[in-house]
Amino acid sequence: MPQPNPSDSDARLARHLAARAGELLLRVRAEHGHADPAALKAAGDRAAHDLLRSELAGSRPDDAVLSEEDADSRRVGERAGRLGADRVWIIDPLDGTREFSEAGRSDWAVHVALWARNASTPHGLVAGAVGLPAQHRVLATDVPPPTPEPGDQPGGPIRVAASRSRPPVFLTDLAEEVGAQLVPMGSAGAKIAAVVTGEVDAYIHAGGQYEWDSAAPVAVATATGLHASRIDGSPLRYNQADPRLPDLLVCRQDLAEPLLAALRRQLSDSTTTATRPATGRDS
Repeated sequence: MPQPNPSDSDARLARHLAARAGELLLRVRAEHGHADPAALKAAGDRAAHDLLRSELAGSRPDDAVLSEEDADSRRVGERAGRLGADRVWIIDPLDGTREFSEAGRSDWAVHVALWARNASTPHGLVAGAVGLPAQHRVLATDVPPPTPEPGDQPGGPIRVAASRSRPPVFLTDLAEEVGAQLVPMGSAGAKIAAVVTGEVDAYIHAGGQYEWDSAAPVAVATATGLHASRIDGSPLRYNQADPRLPDLLVCRQDLAEPLLAALRRQLSDSTTTATRPATGRDS
């Protein structure tokens, strides 16, 4: 069953911010067009970042913020007191810039999550929202989606969301071992959203990410009743000194044990390259 949301007002704010930023991104996309993808990416990133920062400064002035678009977000060490803060908003104003810049693609997202020091869960996330603007929907912890059921074809292949361009090098072998079907998708948020809605059964990533790539989707996924962990089964932890969080598994609870066992077997092979340098982008 979905877990109760510990902070309704924060969750409603997360939904509101993800929706507002998504509407703005759709306007930016329409106004700029797709002739210059680099300019479109930059314009979208900056517009959504500025909106979210401004809204949070007005609504939650005492909270810290960790954003992909802050210039020093990747620095190891304390940033603007966030490590000592009791509440930190972790945001990705535009997850999936490549997809955002491609005409017709809808697999990009806006991430808004709240980490709290007094949270009862290991990951510390107490609210979150994933906006999917081109899909005209927001998934959020204020009204978590129902727990996804197993696929329509019992005994059929496990559907695993995979990167369009740079899936982990071990993923093909793992898919063969467990009888999985790899489903290429764009941004990390879109992939985890697809697990939340039951369009796929799992998402496995080990190619390099940061906290803002997964915080909001993980908040929604766990509120929905899904499993979320590192690929070795250890907890995902947020608001760390080093914001890199390079791997994760999100899946239905019934798939967690067999997928983690398969991952252990794949990663125990010393000849398998399990990770690549962190890029922060997943597409």
